[in-house]
Amino acid sequence: MQSSKKFFNWAFNTRAENVIKLQKGEMTSPEKMFLSFCSHEPAFVSYGPAGLNASVKGVGFLPKDEYLEETLEIYLKHIATYEPGDKSYGERGLKLLVEQMYGEEARKRIDFTKLGSLEMAKKQSWTNYQVNPEACLIFHQPPMISYKLKGKVEIYDENLSGKRELYQQFINAQHDVYHNPTGMKRWKEQPAYIFRIEEVYDNSATKDGFGERLEYPYVEE
Repeated sequence: MQSSKKFFNWAFNTRAENVIKLQKGEMTSPEKMFLSFCSHEPAFVSYGPAGLNASVKGVGFLPKDEYLEETLEIYLKHIATYEPGDKSYGERGLKLLVEQMYGEEARKRIDFTKLGSLEMAKKQSWTNYQVNPEACLIFHQPPMISYKLKGKVEIYDENLSGKRELYQQFINAQHDVYHNPTGMKRWKEQPAYIFRIEEVYDNSATKDGFGERLEYPYVEE
C-alpha cells in the first residue's frame, strides 16, 4: 500500500508555497494562483435529512491541539491592530501565517489528522451533518490530480454550545489575519466543521490512482 504522504504534501505544500510567495511579493500568474485553490476547496459530500448533497467549501490544516490557543492569541493580537486603510495589515498577517503555519519550521506544529472549515450557508450540509457526521471530501486539480478523504465531521458552534469554541474562533481568525477582519460578532454566526480523517484514496487518473487506498495514518517525519 502506498503512503498517503503524497496527498499531504500536495494539499499542504501547495497552500504553503503560495502564502510564502505572497509574503515575499513573488506573485505567480493568476492562472496558477487560481489552480492552486484546488487543494483548498474540496467538495464535502453528506447524506441525511436534506438528502444526498455535495458542497464546495474552503478547508485548511490546523495546529496541533497543544499549539491551538497559543496561535489563536497571536492572531487576535494582530487582528486588534487593524485600522481601515492600513495597507500593511495584510503584509503583517502573511508574515504571521508563515511563522505560525506555513514556514518550514512551522510544519512540525501542524496536525495532519484533521481539516477545518466554516459553515456559512447553513443549508443542506448543515442539516445533514447535525444528524449524520459521516463525510467524504473530493479534491480535484485538472487535468489529472484527485484525492478522496473519508471521515467524520464534528460541529463547533458557540450559539449551540453556549461556550467559547477554540476551533470556531481559530478558523475565523485565520481568515481575518490576512483579509479585512469581519468582527468576532460575525464569527459566532459561522460555525466550524472539523473533519477527522479516517481514510485517504488516490483518485488521480494515473497508474497509481483510480481509487487506490493509501496508507493512513500518515506520520510526519
